[in-house]
Amino acid sequence: MSGTWSAASHSSPAAPERSPGTGSVVSAALVADLDAKEVAARLEKAGIEAAQVRYGVRAHRIVYRTRDADGRPTTASQLVVMPKNGERDLQAVSWLHGTTVYRGDVASVNDASTDRAAALLFASTGRAVSAPDYLGLGVGPGTHPYGDPRATVTASVDALRAARAFARQDRRTLGRHVLVSGFSQGGPATMMVGRALQQGADPYFRLGALAPVAGPFNLSAFEAAAADDKVVRSSLYLAYFATAWNRLYGLYDTPGQAFRAPYDKTVESLFDGDHKASEIAAALPTASKDLFTPEFLDKVRHPTGKLRQRLNALDTTCDWHPDVPVHLYHATGDKDVAFENARYCRRQLTANGAVNRLTDVGDLDHNRTVRAALPLVVRQFDAIRQ
Repeated sequence: MSGTWSAASHSSPAAPERSPGTGSVVSAALVADLDAKEVAARLEKAGIEAAQVRYGVRAHRIVYRTRDADGRPTTASQLVVMPKNGERDLQAVSWLHGTTVYRGDVASVNDASTDRAAALLFASTGRAVSAPDYLGLGVGPGTHPYGDPRATVTASVDALRAARAFARQDRRTLGRHVLVSGFSQGGPATMMVGRALQQGADPYFRLGALAPVAGPFNLSAFEAAAADDKVVRSSLYLAYFATAWNRLYGLYDTPGQAFRAPYDKTVESLFDGDHKASEIAAALPTASKDLFTPEFLDKVRHPTGKLRQRLNALDTTCDWHPDVPVHLYHATGDKDVAFENARYCRRQLTANGAVNRLTDVGDLDHNRTVRAALPLVVRQFDAIRQ
């Protein structure tokens, strides 16, 4: 499953503060050592064009120190991939993944994941790649704070710091200007991480490029559409949102206020990071109207108070002026995240005077969108000098 949103701080976020020790490496484990032909074969197996592969790569799962959604010290994991090209100075790419319910499906753990393939592709073009798992996924502790803005940005920026520290051990240097891209949930995350870098979230790294793919930039509209069963896998998306945000912000007092019986007894335990998307889908009805109470669906359709405030932070991830051009990628055939989300983001960017472009990759479904977009993002990044 790849899916929806995420981002930076609870409301028009300021740059996250750095805490002592954040971004330091706890451990590193080699997970892949491939020559260029092996990288190309891996990409072709994933359905991604491999013509741009130039180098072999080495990939490590890095555990690093960061902060949780409440600002307490914790650890997270990421995939760091380096090209085997002999270069000492490398451009840095931050790749931000889409919705993932099972901790074992992220790039640092799952060799067959599209996110692993994306990281291999960027690295095979001569770049250093940081692909954070986010909090509570991969080998990180706890549950994933799905869509929490502060946690998404903090984990991603600290992942870049850890990638830089890891590269130094190999006497390699990461360039200051980070090329940021991400899919689905990683689309708004791309914009939020980019904003944090531009605002000085790190004393070293700066924003170099933005390339969000198929992001749900109007989260209020996305969740309302899921409540009306106008989204593919609507009940699963909305249940993930409801259970995660209840842990974060308190959306309901008891599960029975949000979920119909008998699902109110089991649904929260399904989203613990240890259940695969297929298991969750098999345990839940496919329609939101059959899973949620009418009262909760109305709350999602017409949010008020704190819910409205929290959603607003994720409806405005494009509502700023990046100092670099923004290239959006989406597909008109996407039935998970509607193409209108890209237009929505573009309108906000244009209103702020930002240089932006939108490429329609065709009549493709959600997951095929990212596979088609990735070679285009590489070409975009190739035009940017370090």
